[in-house]
Amino acid sequence: MILDWLERRRLVRKGLACDKTRLCHSEDNIQGRMEGSWTVRLLILGFFIVLLHLGVAWGSVGDNRVQQILAFIVFVSGLMLLELDCPEVWRSNSRLLLVLGATWFNLVMVKDLFLFWSVHYPTHMTLLYFLSPYTFAPFLITLLLGTRAGLFTVIQVSMLASLLNQQNFTFLLVSLLSGFTAVYFTQNIRKRVDLLKAGVAVGCLNLLCAIVLGIVVGRNWEDLGWQALSGIGAGILTAMVVSAILPLVEGAFQITTTISWIELADLNHPLLQQMTMEAPGTYHHSLLVANIAESGAKAIGLDATACRVMAYFHDVGKIIKPEYFTENIPPGANPHENLSPSMSALIIIAHVKEGIDLAIKYGLKKQILDAIQQHHGDSVVTYFHERALQQQRDAREGGKIMNMREEDVPDVSENSFRYPGPRPQTKEIALLSIADSVEAASRSLEKPTAQRIEDLVHEIVEHKIADHQLDECHLTLNEIRAASEAMAVTVKNMMHTRIAYAKKDKSSASTVVQPTKRSSSTGSSASAAA
Repeated sequence: MILDWLERRRLVRKGLACDKTRLCHSEDNIQGRMEGSWTVRLLILGFFIVLLHLGVAWGSVGDNRVQQILAFIVFVSGLMLLELDCPEVWRSNSRLLLVLGATWFNLVMVKDLFLFWSVHYPTHMTLLYFLSPYTFAPFLITLLLGTRAGLFTVIQVSMLASLLNQQNFTFLLVSLLSGFTAVYFTQNIRKRVDLLKAGVAVGCLNLLCAIVLGIVVGRNWEDLGWQALSGIGAGILTAMVVSAILPLVEGAFQITTTISWIELADLNHPLLQQMTMEAPGTYHHSLLVANIAESGAKAIGLDATACRVMAYFHDVGKIIKPEYFTENIPPGANPHENLSPSMSALIIIAHVKEGIDLAIKYGLKKQILDAIQQHHGDSVVTYFHERALQQQRDAREGGKIMNMREEDVPDVSENSFRYPGPRPQTKEIALLSIADSVEAASRSLEKPTAQRIEDLVHEIVEHKIADHQLDECHLTLNEIRAASEAMAVTVKNMMHTRIAYAKKDKSSASTVVQPTKRSSSTGSSASAAA
């Protein structure tokens, strides 16, 4: 690496190279190895076990070996559950660290509050059952990693917290109920205010628990009132704290929640506004792709909002040279007619790298950068590749007349017409890839009947499967079928028949109404390639 840098500096000084480098988005090999390394995973687990041991010993009086053994058994049993029910979390060291870190932080808050309360308010220990922030980790993990990971944190926090606080069954019961309520009301949150509503729901559950326990134990109404207020306040306060730190955790662990996706779906983003001015055809294309991809995502239960946002930005690189992409080319003006096929393909392929440049410059999320980089996979720019092959055949035929040898005509390298890849790595990006091709191809349908649209979608999906573009995205054949059917329905609705407005005949002044179909631009050959 150092020798390469020195060589580059030497060439720059001689004027043979440029000192500027292109912004690039690539996975760090070291980070990738650490993400799945068993050594790192064992270090994380060992560190958490040490912290758990210290947590049990901290503030305890007498022999606490039984507590430590029980805590170890609970922790190991929880890891088995995590591997079985959340394998994607177990295989990712960063996500495992997030789950265990949130669990440990939650336990620290509960333990600190318990020690403080037992010293200053020993006669009001029952109030602690409703003041403790049991739901911090369930709230945070459910928002970031989903319901199953959230349920894991509920069980771990509840059982370990009860062990750390004198094996209190009431403590365990209230913690479990509060945690399950938090996960239930957090699973479909789309706005930050919904998180406060989930906090209110947890508070209401605590209120109900306070009433039931107060009746069973025989508390007076004053104690019951304080317990109810404590439960409601703790639920709302925990939700507010989670809402405040959520952006920081998202950035640190490179996770995008549904809340953030909805915020990113704002069409007033500077890049999208620039696209409306400089590449209006691409902007319209992106909106249509977003509708198609969203319908496919909904059909198989994926994050539809994430697919929509990725579609908004997937072709943002076309802003740099918009006039070379068919959706922005006015009728009768095709700049590719004056270019060689290899140069045209180079311009078309470059929009991926240009898009990554712009995405990094504007600080877009990693998932959006991945969508820009992967939505074409390593597919071939078919039209210009075929055009180059045709020119090669013509040159060889002409060479026979001129008594030239076939080897004197240079071969056409398919790699020169391939996108750099990689292929789509997630289901969402795979659906975006299909939707992008479907929308571009649908422009060339002269008579877009329902059957032709269905055949078009089916043909595109079959081509991507045969070209191995969907091999690495983990989509099943059943999911591909369901998503493609939903996409076909969306395209039909986009291209439905319309009725023309009434027009006056100048000669007879009579009004004639004629049915017409949505105009469908027959894309130039460059559009299929782009």
